[in-house]
Amino acid sequence: MIFEGQAIKVTIDDVGVATVTLDLAGESVNKFNSLTLGELGQAIDALKHTDDVKGLIFSSAKDVFVVGADITEFISWFKLEDQELTDKLRVVHDLFDDISNLPYPTVAAINGIALGGGMELSLACDYRVMADSAKIGLPETQLGIYPGWGGTVRLPRLIGADNACEWICGGAQKRSEDALKDGAVDAVVPAAKVNDSARHLVQQVLDGKLDFHARRDENRAPLQFSPIEKMMVFESVRGVVGAKAGKHYPAPMVAIKTMEKGISQTMEKAAETEIKGFIKLAKGPVAKSLVTLFLSDQAIKKTAGKLTKGVVPVKQAAVLGAGIMGGGVAYQSVSKGTPIIMKDIRQEALDLGLNEANKLFNGQISRGRSTAEKALKAMNGITPVLTYGEFGQVDLVVEAVVENVKVKKAVLAEVEGHLAQDAILTSNTSTISITELSKDLKRPENFCGMHFFNPVHRMPLVEVIRGEKTSDAAIAKTVAYAQAMGKTPVVVNDCPGFLVNRVLFPYFAGFSLLMQEGADFQQVDKAMEKFGWPMGPAYLLDVVGIDTAYHADQVMAEGFPDRMQHEGVNAVDRLFELERFGQKNGKGFYRYEADRKGKPKKIFNDEINELLAPVVASQTELREEDIIARMMIPLCIETVRCLEENIVASASEADMGLIYGIGFPPYLGGALHYLDQMGLQAFCELADKYSHLGKLYEPTAKMRDMANNAQTYYGA
Repeated sequence: MIFEGQAIKVTIDDVGVATVTLDLAGESVNKFNSLTLGELGQAIDALKHTDDVKGLIFSSAKDVFVVGADITEFISWFKLEDQELTDKLRVVHDLFDDISNLPYPTVAAINGIALGGGMELSLACDYRVMADSAKIGLPETQLGIYPGWGGTVRLPRLIGADNACEWICGGAQKRSEDALKDGAVDAVVPAAKVNDSARHLVQQVLDGKLDFHARRDENRAPLQFSPIEKMMVFESVRGVVGAKAGKHYPAPMVAIKTMEKGISQTMEKAAETEIKGFIKLAKGPVAKSLVTLFLSDQAIKKTAGKLTKGVVPVKQAAVLGAGIMGGGVAYQSVSKGTPIIMKDIRQEALDLGLNEANKLFNGQISRGRSTAEKALKAMNGITPVLTYGEFGQVDLVVEAVVENVKVKKAVLAEVEGHLAQDAILTSNTSTISITELSKDLKRPENFCGMHFFNPVHRMPLVEVIRGEKTSDAAIAKTVAYAQAMGKTPVVVNDCPGFLVNRVLFPYFAGFSLLMQEGADFQQVDKAMEKFGWPMGPAYLLDVVGIDTAYHADQVMAEGFPDRMQHEGVNAVDRLFELERFGQKNGKGFYRYEADRKGKPKKIFNDEINELLAPVVASQTELREEDIIARMMIPLCIETVRCLEENIVASASEADMGLIYGIGFPPYLGGALHYLDQMGLQAFCELADKYSHLGKLYEPTAKMRDMANNAQTYYGA
């Protein structure tokens, strides 16, 4: 034994081949925290003072290699002064340089996930062997930063500038076949053979079949480009990445600039270039927002993990109501391994649900993410039925019938009589009170909300809604099923609209008020999309469904009459009267036609202005900042109300709900993080400018108290 710590141990065999084994005590994964980095430094120092070492292998005793830096610890680095942060980064650079300068060949045996710093460690090695089931990548741009421990320096030299830009700017986790094709790894083998293969590589060097010195010289040299070649590579990449990243996410473009400069520099100079760019990004607001979201996501998963500890998994599920939504729920369930019964009263609805699931599986096959054999096996897990005959064996039911309180109550009471005493019954309602829906049930303690977002297979959020009589066991079982479906569950308390729709409808109300005053809905859409929303409010209403929005608006108005009722007919009411229901029937604010892939394509038609004329004032050109303020203020205030009223338990859960549920711009970090960044005092002053618009624009008393005391929702 050369070295042994709590995260690292170093052994050496009879031939002189040493192995650094990564095994962070008390953790399920390896990650680079200060302990691991410190011990790695000690281990390398010990190796430098050990005679007769002929080769070195980096391996892991866990199922992963290294998942990356410990973000919970390293977020504190971002708050350091520039020089302090520079010194911290240089320490790791020097450590990885020491590894790359060892006087014998080094091999990374990548048995599982190697991300961020884990991949940068492997890049410091001469060779890389990867398990066929592993994934590697540099996902830092998804946190608003870029690789800071040599990734932008070493990867372009290894796989070429164009490939490195795609890897780093995209931030994707790469499968073994892609990593091998691009030249990021030297061999791909079954996971059980990774260490043996790494040992074989070392032996090939010792036998003179491989020249690791030549490999090092090649990977350290500046890349040779003529000015025209360099311009062509980077201008092309800039165009593609810039269009995809957009102006709100600077990290990918800064990464390109760093690599463009670094590939012509020495390794040492390129490292300095990387550090300077990293500091610029780490100190920016986008990195703070995205890192906060990452930590919030981790916190939500941890909360769900505690809730579901000891819960028996759902072995057989059921969904009531087929069609598009039912088919989506069925697909998601069986694609993640839980068989499901799909029940409807009409065969044509069952056919529609099965077709929807089949279409989604075919999409997976065409994208290479599944095989026909796997898809067929999963599809066989969906059992379409017209009766309740098999419901006695069901552990959990998702009711997904029409959004009508009387219909839902009748269906829920009916199915309850066919279930086992301990089976959990859930409703996929988007707005109707869970407590109200439970009133005719014999076992209301076994009932809760399970609100999926459309399309089910894409939207990561599931709201799990607790009614007045819902038991902890029902919540835990439902959360466990949502997790098993690959979703992020957020538990909320009951109220009209719950969390996401309760917050969304004041946003729509802000839009309706703008329309009444003559705003051009296309201008509003463009302004909000430019601000960072995936689609503007008019387009979003078309996607949600004008009819759905109309009925939900009535529920919200009844629940919160002081601020969500409106006088007269607004634009949504008018479109509902005209039976322009949005994408579902091809006409709403916009018209829709199928594109070449069969997806609805948005088309503007002048007739809409004429149709809306009775409820919209003559068109007025508005300033972009006014549009943004009038849309965002009601949404932010309602989010605060949900937190103050304990509808949602924490700021992080509220913000993740909005990010995952309605596409709130991630670079802002969620509504409450956005308020923290702006400052509550500045927000309240802004809201007061629009106080004439009504209670939706009125900050709560607690918001004003917090503003006066310079308090924040995230407490930092």
